This record gives sequence, C-alpha cells and structure tokens, in this order.
Amino acid sequence: MDKKNILSEKKVAVLVETEYIPEEVAYYNEFFNSLGATVDFMTYLWGEQERTIVSDVDSLDKEVKSMVVTKEIADANPNDYDIILIAANYVAIRLREIPPKGSLADASLVRSPAAVRFMASAMANPAIIKGALCHALLLLTPTPELLKGRKVICHTVVLADVINAGAEYVPDESHIVIDRDLVTGRSAQDLDAYCMAILEAYESVKNNPIK
Repeated sequence: MDKKNILSEKKVAVLVETEYIPEEVAYYNEFFNSLGATVDFMTYLWGEQERTIVSDVDSLDKEVKSMVVTKEIADANPNDYDIILIAANYVAIRLREIPPKGSLADASLVRSPAAVRFMASAMANPAIIKGALCHALLLLTPTPELLKGRKVICHTVVLADVINAGAEYVPDESHIVIDRDLVTGRSAQDLDAYCMAILEAYESVKNNPIK
C-alpha cells in the first residue's frame, strides 16, 4: 500500500534537549515529512524566543552538532498532535529537571516539570500515538501510574526505573514493543523498525478508535 501521504496534514512533536542524537533527529524529520506530516521539535526555551542545543558525543573523534529549537514545551498542547515522540539518549533526563533550573526543589515537585506534565496529558489521550526510545521512558516515571501495566521495552540502563513504575518489560527480539497507543524501542540503533511501528500503531488506532 502506498503510504506516501498517510500522514498528510498530521502533526508530529519530537521532544529534544541537549545531548540529543543528530542521526535520530534527522531520521524523524525525513521519515515523517516524507509521509506528509509536519514535524515540530520542542524543548525548554527558558524564556527566550529560541535556543540552541548540542548533540551527544561518545568519542573524542566525533563532531559536536547543534540545532536551533523555537517551540517551547510549556506552551504546547499535546492534543494538537497526532504523534508525540521523546527522543533517545539523555533527553528525558534533562527534560524532567525540576524548575526553576538549578533549584534543590523537593520530592513533592517531581511531577511539576512542563515536559512531565505534557507527557501525562498525552498519555491520557489514547488517540495520540506516543513513542519512547531508549532512555525516554524516564519522562514518564515521575508519574508511575502512566506506566502501570503497560507493555514496554527500553534500554537496560533504565530498566529498574521502568519496572519500579509498574510497567511490564517485554524483551522482544525485535527490540520494539507496541502497546496500542504506546510504542517503545530499545535504542536509537532500532530507528527503522521503531518508526515503522509508530506508523503501524497510528494506522491501528485510527482504524480502531477507543469508544
């Protein structure tokens, strides 16, 4: 079946932060644009009109890259989007920093970061496809009821946190798990299968909406 325009006039949000993986971000942009969707990258702008974030570097011979982000998570409504993805690597860790930036805060504020609240609202809408790759489920663990009973896969680094939140870990050999509107993948090395699973979940939910 020709999927060229399957996401025509649809919107995809990708949550990013410093230490993003450039190849992953480029992949999302190309993949979803090729299907007709608009892709919005968003992060914390800290009161500015735009912010430049830098990529992760895991070896001395790797070039640091950057991207300019102009959309603020705190101002975004998840219900404006058809698909919402949390980028891999340390993005989720940075996005769940408790405001104000650099504060000591206290345990009662773990649900207060804008990205945590944004994802909680997104999870409440089963018509939105949510995607979490690698470390990304850490953005849901401050609100553990979001993961309770959900079938997921993730990087083993965050497995303890995910299990403690009540999720059901599924070590599928494909490295991808679809639990209706929630698609998870083990790592950024699985981008091809992950994005195809996002599309599969989108079609399934569209054709079989929850009444």
